[in-house]
Amino acid sequence: MIKRTLILAIAIIVLYGLIPIKSVLAFCGFYVAKADTNIFNQASKVVLVRDGDRTVLTMANDFKGDPKEFAIVIPVPTFLEKGQIHIGESAIVDHLDAYTSPRLVEYFDPNPCSPPVMYEMAMPAPMVRKSDAIKQRANQLGVKIEAEYTVGEYDILILSAKESDGLTVWLKENGYKLPNGAKEVLGSYIKQQMRFFVAKVNLEEQSKLGFKYLRPLQVAFESPKFMLPIRLGTLNANGDQELFIFTLTKKGRVETTNYRTVKLPEGMDIPIFVKDEFPSFYQAMFTEQVKRENGNAVFMEYAWDMNWCDPCAADPLTQEELKKLGVFWVGDQTNIPSPPVMRQPRPPMPGASEVFVTRLHVRYNLDHFPEDLMFQETADRTNFQGRYVLRHAYKGSDSCPAMETYRKQVRERQEKEATTLANLTGWDVNEIRSKMKIEPEKTPNPKSGKWWENVWE
Repeated sequence: MIKRTLILAIAIIVLYGLIPIKSVLAFCGFYVAKADTNIFNQASKVVLVRDGDRTVLTMANDFKGDPKEFAIVIPVPTFLEKGQIHIGESAIVDHLDAYTSPRLVEYFDPNPCSPPVMYEMAMPAPMVRKSDAIKQRANQLGVKIEAEYTVGEYDILILSAKESDGLTVWLKENGYKLPNGAKEVLGSYIKQQMRFFVAKVNLEEQSKLGFKYLRPLQVAFESPKFMLPIRLGTLNANGDQELFIFTLTKKGRVETTNYRTVKLPEGMDIPIFVKDEFPSFYQAMFTEQVKRENGNAVFMEYAWDMNWCDPCAADPLTQEELKKLGVFWVGDQTNIPSPPVMRQPRPPMPGASEVFVTRLHVRYNLDHFPEDLMFQETADRTNFQGRYVLRHAYKGSDSCPAMETYRKQVRERQEKEATTLANLTGWDVNEIRSKMKIEPEKTPNPKSGKWWENVWE
């Protein structure tokens, strides 16, 4: 196993009736695959519950190695009491990841000789115990240990500092391996009068609890700042970092204010063979979009009212799960906006609450993301999802006037799918056509005008 000390600067600021119709506006389909965070390396997940100045932050990471090598240093806007720190459940974060993941859906063309009647659904409403000597040393360096807690399997300190030199020395003396450039970044947070949340694994407590993995840390606090400090995370990064931010809010979607928030391309028809290569397709597509935005955009992968979904990669979270993520207004229906009236292919999920979720994905490094992420909650509740469509052609041998037209449309559609996939991913269009087994269209030989050319046609 590769040992590495993880020093993250992850945000602490942060949230039926059937009616026959001629066409269906809702995009029903069969969900067949998803692009969750597991397909990316060095991926961290942050859940931000935000309402007003109140924030509950859940931090999950992909740390691999000996737990005694794990440590985090996080800038925080305010002092944290022990009751403001909690240990979360990885399964709930994974559920939220699955629910919001970009997804692949497939449709099967009906028999053009016997088109079906379409329906729509009507929507119902190891840090050691600090001795006096260590505290005295911290004071000498201008570092104040404001509080120390053991929460679950973690030993946690809340620190403040007068200047970065002393804080850097103290962290190194106490086993924190700081990357190059950390002193300058720490100094910028000190100037903002931020405190520092530092945590290590208490191996004895972890053994008692019986966990073989590191559970997410959660923090609840109040601050007018709605931002995510990521600059410390860029210092010890081995290449680009993948960060997935899930926000849970009352009003609507969340976007960044100091970087462009860009919706990923979605809703395109792509070739059938992508079903077996969806992870590689999504990785290539995301990389291509990052290049086109010069590496400094934040991408929206999902935005939806959690009351329902179409199609669902996973059921919406239950009220109990939302509460465990810190959605403190669950059960209080005062002043919560109603979802827009629209056609919907399935009823709301049992237990789902009116919480709006936004999923943001950023690939960041020091060169392209020199600033921390700043956010704002908007009143926009328009649904959005990264969704890609497979359309299977009808394979029957029926014969009717509509069949010839349909076959021509399928061929044109497949060619468009090939060029769409090439444009999304940068893949070679001829290789795509080869995988799709699209044969060149046969063109008739030019006629010379001889009398017998038309005899047997």
